[in-house]
Amino acid sequence: MLIDARDSTLLVVDVQGRLVPAIARWQVLLDQVVWLIRVARRMEIPVLACEQYPQGLGPTHPDVAAELPAGCIASKLHFSAVAGACHGLDQDGGRGHIVVCGMESHVCVLQTVMELLAGGKQVFVVEEAVGSRRASDKALALARMREAGASIVSREMVAFEWLRRADSDLFREVSRNFLR
Repeated sequence: MLIDARDSTLLVVDVQGRLVPAIARWQVLLDQVVWLIRVARRMEIPVLACEQYPQGLGPTHPDVAAELPAGCIASKLHFSAVAGACHGLDQDGGRGHIVVCGMESHVCVLQTVMELLAGGKQVFVVEEAVGSRRASDKALALARMREAGASIVSREMVAFEWLRRADSDLFREVSRNFLR
């Protein structure tokens, strides 16, 4: 199944300032998350974000927060954004394709993805835009999410599937600004 732009939401999970420096290859993850948000916003794909216990882990990293639409960050205490009822993810309806990025792969991302799948969503996890403190935890989480039915994708897979065609001004703009 290809990712359908008309049925997609980008979900940014817990990219919080105090936790970011502890993540393996954190700068790569941060750059990929920002790239995905910029592409999604340019293509008018809704962007949602959540924060795990912001009183302890701090707010969303400033580089990410600067790119997010106003009012799109929800706080949660559950590890899963679904169990935390962030943005109504725990309810039926809404868009059916959820593109997921964020931290930590083996905790909040994994639990969110598993519950989105259980709720009937098609879930696409962007491999280079998720991370954990240990690479082994990320690898285990990706394998488990794949086995459960999530599609593990790259950022360019997301962009090209959202675009679908090369014969538009939008494709030329996205290609020029994001796919170099």
